[in-house]
Amino acid sequence: MFRQFPLFSNLMLLASGLMIVPGLHAMRLGDWDTMRAFYYHGIFFAIFSLILGFGLMTWKNRNAARDQLTMLVAAYFLLPLMLALPMNYLVPTISYGQSYFEMLSSLTTTGATIFSDPGSISEPLNLWRASVAWMGGFLILLAAFTIMEPLNLGGFEIEASVSAASGSQRRTFGGAVSAQERLYHHARLLAPIYVLLTGALALALIIAGDRVYVAICHAMSVLSTSGISPLKYAEPRLSGFVGEVLIALFLFFALTRKGFSVSLSGRRSLPSLKDPELRLAAICVVFVTGLISLRHFLGAFEIEEQQNMIAALQSLWGSAFTVLSFLTTFGFESQYWDTAADWSGLETPGILLLGLSVMGGGVATTAGGVKLLRLFALYKHGVREMQRLVHPHSVGGAGVTARRIRRKGAFIAWVFLMLFVIAIAFVTLGLGASGLKFEQSLALAIAALTNTGPAVTVFDGEFSYRSLNAVQLLLLDVTMVIGRLEVLVVVALLNISLWRQ
Repeated sequence: MFRQFPLFSNLMLLASGLMIVPGLHAMRLGDWDTMRAFYYHGIFFAIFSLILGFGLMTWKNRNAARDQLTMLVAAYFLLPLMLALPMNYLVPTISYGQSYFEMLSSLTTTGATIFSDPGSISEPLNLWRASVAWMGGFLILLAAFTIMEPLNLGGFEIEASVSAASGSQRRTFGGAVSAQERLYHHARLLAPIYVLLTGALALALIIAGDRVYVAICHAMSVLSTSGISPLKYAEPRLSGFVGEVLIALFLFFALTRKGFSVSLSGRRSLPSLKDPELRLAAICVVFVTGLISLRHFLGAFEIEEQQNMIAALQSLWGSAFTVLSFLTTFGFESQYWDTAADWSGLETPGILLLGLSVMGGGVATTAGGVKLLRLFALYKHGVREMQRLVHPHSVGGAGVTARRIRRKGAFIAWVFLMLFVIAIAFVTLGLGASGLKFEQSLALAIAALTNTGPAVTVFDGEFSYRSLNAVQLLLLDVTMVIGRLEVLVVVALLNISLWRQ
């Protein structure tokens, strides 16, 4: 029955079911008002989504690609309208617009929050934020494999091969199997992996010392790369160093699509050391961590603290974890991040972390940003051009796919990068015109477009999204959706030929 429901109706059902999670936690805490708020809203929207699903289950798509893209855009803009109602009821001190921003930020896995102190709201509400972000992470994974890949969008355009085998696979995705069947087939394959990984990380964090509630929130946050935490900004995590190691290991799934890659036949493509995304991520983490550590070492040398080996090792790990965190657009800072500044007396330039967020993680992952595969295509094209300067008549090798990445793939990657930079410029100008300082406007624009909400604090640790007015929040709402869906998807939706069919 649910297979015939439209995507939006099933997402409403999923969101209604997720309201049970904070409701159960509220019941355990004896917070009956919060429990009733979530249960009543959940029951109402479950009934409404069933009515909507039955009413639209016989509706036939004229253009599956167009309808699925528009349904996805509608889901990001309309779902937060219902998701925000429990929060707006339980936190009367904020406006509905702020509640909508909070839920849209969670659904897009941005993690930007109007609550500078998560302890100012109840535990069930923090769990609700993490649950919505977790659902948003699954949604973008599902959309990547069922909507973006057949249309060669979302980064898949870089490796769209001209070989016969790949062409056969594309025809299977687009024709032999209907869009609706492909959607639910991939959902059945992705959901168990996504749930099991979340449960495994939560269990590992509990064993490492975190509270069950904190471990579940952080596990959902890591798998969705939303950066949502129920802890205060400076509050230490009980799992400590072990917890950060576990989080870093699970952030691997935000670096390469091979961790979640599934096909209609159920075959899984395992990651390897030859994966260009993993290699580029490793080079980036090692190089930037080394650069930051060297800077702090020189600072410590000037104040004669370079022999403090414990502080040096903590500084090294804090830099490595934070670099990986911002590269995957997760946005957590290591609890040893401030140790580096204390050791050397130097602050790390915030623009460096913003640059890592712009780079982003892997294609078809929950990470945002430009994506590593696009940067790899630009790198390979640059290397080939330098080779041609030395040997003008040389012929590039490495096969058909590699040549396509160097040529058409690099061209599309460059177009995307330029559109991304233009989007940052326009959003920065818009926020600046609304009254914000340039540094804040730039940080907010990058944080929203890369879906790295915590990145805004790199310039101003005291900044709060709650200080923004309605116009600024609305501009960020649109920016977060564009960043989550990517600029090329928005351009594809504006293609007139898509609407003529």
